[in-house]
Amino acid sequence: MPGATDDEVREQVLAAASQLFYTRGVQAVGMDALRTAAGVSLKRLYQIFGSKDAIVEQVLHRQREAWNRLVEETVATPATARDKLLAIYDMLTRWSAEDDFRGCMFINTFGELGGVDPRIAEIIREQKAEFQDRVAALVAEAGGPASLAAQLAILAEGAQTTTAIAGSNAAAGHARAAAEILIDSLLAPPAEW
Repeated sequence: MPGATDDEVREQVLAAASQLFYTRGVQAVGMDALRTAAGVSLKRLYQIFGSKDAIVEQVLHRQREAWNRLVEETVATPATARDKLLAIYDMLTRWSAEDDFRGCMFINTFGELGGVDPRIAEIIREQKAEFQDRVAALVAEAGGPASLAAQLAILAEGAQTTTAIAGSNAAAGHARAAAEILIDSLLAPPAEW
């Protein structure tokens, strides 16, 4: 990318890294592969990022923003908090049916690096806590108990992992059905007078 600005190169590298890390795994992608995929020199890559660790961190931050946008877009349309919660599982069903689905990038990266890189583990834990907090806000809006948020988040995380391993997106549908049972059993019905 001769003549490209640092911001343009940064975007190109992060896009390439996101795709490569997601499809191959972080450890399997070396700087040469990343350089080739992004179309930049190794020297420029290191000038902008300094290290592969910095690239991994920035990719995770971008993925976190993308995930949060996806969740917000998903819950924006349904009218009730209950329907918003269930819409998350509908989104997981659609996403996990895509040909390039490889599970949750955060879970995958934690499996690779969580035990050896405390900064990466922290970023991933923050993302998972943030998702659970968003689910908790929807549960509170629906009038459900706080414990329901953790249960629903675990169903969503488990659906992603199971789908990636099994190669079938049936888990997302099963998670939705379980979520619906949990939600309906724990939400207080409106009082009838």
